[in-house]
Amino acid sequence: MSVATARREFGSGPLARAAALIYTLLAAGLLVLLTAAPGLAVLVLLSRDASNLPMVAACALPLGPAVSALLYTLHRVGDLTDLRPARVFWHGYRANFRGVLGIWLPLLAWLTVLTLNLTHLPAAGLPGWWAVPLALVAVAALLWGANALVITSLFAFRVRDVARLAGRYLTRIPSVPLGVLGLLAVAGCGTALWSEAVLMLLLPVLALALLRTSQPMINDIQKEFTA
Repeated sequence: MSVATARREFGSGPLARAAALIYTLLAAGLLVLLTAAPGLAVLVLLSRDASNLPMVAACALPLGPAVSALLYTLHRVGDLTDLRPARVFWHGYRANFRGVLGIWLPLLAWLTVLTLNLTHLPAAGLPGWWAVPLALVAVAALLWGANALVITSLFAFRVRDVARLAGRYLTRIPSVPLGVLGLLAVAGCGTALWSEAVLMLLLPVLALALLRTSQPMINDIQKEFTA
C-alpha cells in the first residue's frame, strides 16, 4: 500500500472527519478572535446604548474579513493527515479581504442608519408605525448580507455581481433565507440574554451552520455560474 493510499484511508472515516472538523473549528475560531481582536475588545466594553451604534459598527468592521476567512476555511475542511486550517484561513483572509470590505462596509453603514432611525423615531420626525417597515428592511439587509458574505467568501465574483446574486437568492431558494433567519434569531437571542463575548465563542459553530444552510445556494451558483 502506498503512502498516499494510506493517508487517504486514514482520513476517510467518520471519526477522523469529525476530529478534523472539531480541530478546524477551534483553530479557525481562535484566528477569528485574533484578527478581530482590536474591535472586539472595544465592543465588549461599550454600553448597550443607541448612541454607541456608530462605534459598534466601527468595531465590527474587522469582523467581516475574519468571518469570511472562517467560512472559506470551514468550506475546505481536510482530513486528519493534512490539516492546516491556519494556512487556509490566512489564504482566504488575504484573497477575500478587499471583496468582503466592498460588501461589509456598506452593509454596516446601512444597518447603522436603519437602527439609529428605529431607536430615534420621534427625533427623526417619523411616526411610530414606521418601526415595522424599518425593521423589515433591516432584516432583509441582514439576510442579503449573509448571502453576500457566503458568496464572496467562496467565489471570485466582482462586488456588484455578488450584490446581485445575494439579492437573487433571497427568493430563488426560500429555504436559504428561512434558515439564515433562524440563525439570526439564535444569534440575537444569545446576545440579548448573555453578551457579545458568548456570541463570538459560538461564531465557528454558527458559521458552519450558515454554510450548511446556504449549501443549496452554493450548489446552484456552482452549477449556473462556474460550470
